[in-house]
Amino acid sequence: MSDWYKDAVFYEVHVKAFYDADGNGAGDFAGLTQKLDYIRDLGVDCLWILPMYPSPLKDDGYDIADFYGIHASYGTVQDFQTFMDAAHERGLRVIADLVMNHTSDQHPWFQAARADRASPYRDYYVWSDSDERYRDARIIFTDTEKSNWSWDPVAKQYYWHRFFSHQPDLNYDNPEVQQAVLEAISFWLEMGVDGFRLDAVPYLYEREGTNCENLPETHAFIKRLRGFVDESYPGRFLLAEANQWPEDVVAYFGQGDECHMCYHFPIMPRLFMALRQEDRLPIVEILNRTPAIPETAQWGMFLRNHDELTLEMVTDEERDYLYAEYANERRMRLNLGIRRRLAPLMDNGRRRIELLNALLFSLPGSPFLYYGDEIGMGDNIYMGDRDGVRTPMQWSLDRNAGFSRADFAQLYFPINMDPVYGYQSVNVEAQQRHSTSLLHWMRQMIMMRKKHPVFGRGSLEFLHPENRKVLAFTRSYDGETVLCLYNLARSSQPVLLDLSRYEGMTPMDLQYQVPFPPIEMRLYQLALNEYGFYWLLLKK
Repeated sequence: MSDWYKDAVFYEVHVKAFYDADGNGAGDFAGLTQKLDYIRDLGVDCLWILPMYPSPLKDDGYDIADFYGIHASYGTVQDFQTFMDAAHERGLRVIADLVMNHTSDQHPWFQAARADRASPYRDYYVWSDSDERYRDARIIFTDTEKSNWSWDPVAKQYYWHRFFSHQPDLNYDNPEVQQAVLEAISFWLEMGVDGFRLDAVPYLYEREGTNCENLPETHAFIKRLRGFVDESYPGRFLLAEANQWPEDVVAYFGQGDECHMCYHFPIMPRLFMALRQEDRLPIVEILNRTPAIPETAQWGMFLRNHDELTLEMVTDEERDYLYAEYANERRMRLNLGIRRRLAPLMDNGRRRIELLNALLFSLPGSPFLYYGDEIGMGDNIYMGDRDGVRTPMQWSLDRNAGFSRADFAQLYFPINMDPVYGYQSVNVEAQQRHSTSLLHWMRQMIMMRKKHPVFGRGSLEFLHPENRKVLAFTRSYDGETVLCLYNLARSSQPVLLDLSRYEGMTPMDLQYQVPFPPIEMRLYQLALNEYGFYWLLLKK
């Protein structure tokens, strides 16, 4: 099916964090290959691999030094091919992270560019004699960068970068850069990669007098990229990482001729806000504000990922509120966001973790899970940058959490040994044994979602009960309607719903296959436990 991504559940994994097969302290493709059965049994359809290319790792691989290789500690290109074949044998797809906007300053292109003004690579980057150009472009990494320009003493000019100063931006006004990127993409598609997450896609071009984001030229190049992929590699898939307001993000779908999927960044902080305020309004408001998307397009939905929980797309007041509620310690914050995993954000409250995941699985779009969140892994806020949410996967009670046979001091990051979230109490092996564990619950929810295409493809209609602590909506597709109800409050809540248009139908609880009383013309009455939810299939 060419639009497989509409029904898919995605699983984000960092190769170095998953499983270390060669015992050098960092995960690798051989280790990931050994753990593919676990990923398949979780029920997910597609793996998203964080950057695996050669890199100085100043930004965890998002600073690419060679688009055609595999980082030595993760294995070889052949190891990657073995992994790809093994994933496909298990019916799993794989998408790779591709950083199109910039390279590492260690990339041979940049080294050649800075060394010689006459080099053909000089024009691969954006240079200036002054740091006064493009003044309207915001600084994204506010905690580390003071300007989007950096002086290069070798080149004796300033170079442009939207992210860290060791990540010079590529110059997409140069047709050779466009061609070089298409060739790199082609290399991986030839190896069987099922698609790409296009990192930092809004920033490809610079124009004076603009904020240098979402420019028409950027969309023109994405259209070219999509045309190239569709023509040469039909059935492959492009996902845009554009952290923008919904009305700006939808432009990255084009008329169905740009990206197949875009992340819905603004919904994510509002899920956390609605839960803390015990009020559905933030969720309803942002989804009502989200424009329609092309027939072939799909939203990517997530609760957490490898980055900070970004608060760029909220007002200053909302940001202050979320900081106060979810990141009261300064070290929990980074740039304009919160660097914590899902379980600690929920104070390890199982019902709240389940409620948010149930929302994730039922809102319009395809869900993305972050490795370890399926067992409720914690974070380490005492580590720098965003590293605290990128610690090794916790497999078992064995040494190094079963992640590696290396000496503890050799590990790329320390294992989490927190009394609540440490590997002794949170690990895969223990949760596989207990039918009531979070891991089993997640598997069941994924299985249930996949049985009902309505969640991936259905329309959304909000109901408006008087009790604002309850979020209620229907999803409808192909003759099937599911009523979804969520209690955002820490206490039990009653709710009265006008379901008169479904008179005579019987709601069936999808989780437990229990029929509820038939719907009549009068208001339908229900009660929900603290942080409780229902998925009710309306049957004739």
